[in-house]
Amino acid sequence: MPTASTTLTPVGRTLITGGASGLGLAVADAVAAAGGTPIVVDLNVEGSAYTAYQGDVTDTRGVEALVARIAEEQGGLDAIVTAAGIDKPGRLDEIPGDVWERVVAVNLLGTVAVVRAALPALIASHGRVVTVSSSLGVRAVSDATAYSASKFGVIGFSRALAAETRGQIGVTTLIPAGMKTRFFDGRTAQYAPGEDANLNDPANVAAAVVFALQSPRGSEVREISVMHEEEPSWP
Repeated sequence: MPTASTTLTPVGRTLITGGASGLGLAVADAVAAAGGTPIVVDLNVEGSAYTAYQGDVTDTRGVEALVARIAEEQGGLDAIVTAAGIDKPGRLDEIPGDVWERVVAVNLLGTVAVVRAALPALIASHGRVVTVSSSLGVRAVSDATAYSASKFGVIGFSRALAAETRGQIGVTTLIPAGMKTRFFDGRTAQYAPGEDANLNDPANVAAAVVFALQSPRGSEVREISVMHEEEPSWP
């Protein structure tokens, strides 16, 4: 029987927001292991092993200018992964408005700003975008209005972006569940996973990101969900 031949896309220059810790750092490590060039954007990049730029994605105009500068300094971009994300769980009437809005600003508006600024470079390289949503972007729970609103928004934005840029760039939405990162640090017991919680290894999620980035030209992974095999929040 004939066998199909596929050529993986080189990973290349990959800008990763939130790339100094957690999932973002795991993605940076995976990109480097795949022969790509990680480019980290984060609030604190001190000690980063990769090319890194300090930036706050909630400063949307500022981060747009930063991404444009990075693309120029790096000679273009081949991919971006929007891994920057925060949460502040609690009931809607208990969370101050500025805190609620910052969650949305980081997770959704920051994602949009970075993608918008990177579009010219990505179109030039026929590159790829991986946006990061969450299992709580498809399944809403109590005490997570800001987080779910932002992550549902990421899915809607990404699907519309994929339709708008079809044939020009690739767009993948990553939908991970809970991971073994510092994301849950500082939470009260009510909102923190227990010691026996089934959390995924961020390295496994990062491997899925690289899989999407390496998808052969003409084939797109539009959405990919990754979680522990006993994850209770899915479906």
